Amino acid sequence: QVQLVESGGGLVQAGGSLRLSCVASGSFYGITDMGWYRQAPGKQRELVAELANAGSTNYADSAKGRFTISRDNAKNTVYLQMNSLKPEDTAVYSCHVVTVYYNGRRDNWGQGTQVTVSS
Repeated sequence: QVQLVESGGGLVQAGGSLRLSCVASGSFYGITDMGWYRQAPGKQRELVAELANAGSTNYADSAKGRFTISRDNAKNTVYLQMNSLKPEDTAVYSCHVVTVYYNGRRDNWGQGTQVTVSS
């Protein structure tokens, strides 16, 4: 079983910054993709950013130029540095980690951390 522990959410004024972290632990052979999704009230969950083990990244248009995703493979941790935050970034942010086993892969999701941006 895989546990994902997120941290770093909170309340920030528009224009401010936050750094989210997500640590994966448990029994698995390895990790491929690590990323962040968000869900605002009344909206569907959407991709914010994802980072493959090989280094390729995928950002939502709304995140490009403001957010940076990174990972520390030795610590099984993924980060999301969020700068120039806007009220429309307010959402629950969840990490997504794909773990690898001898017989396949599995998608894992964190519980989510609230990010609130005040105007």
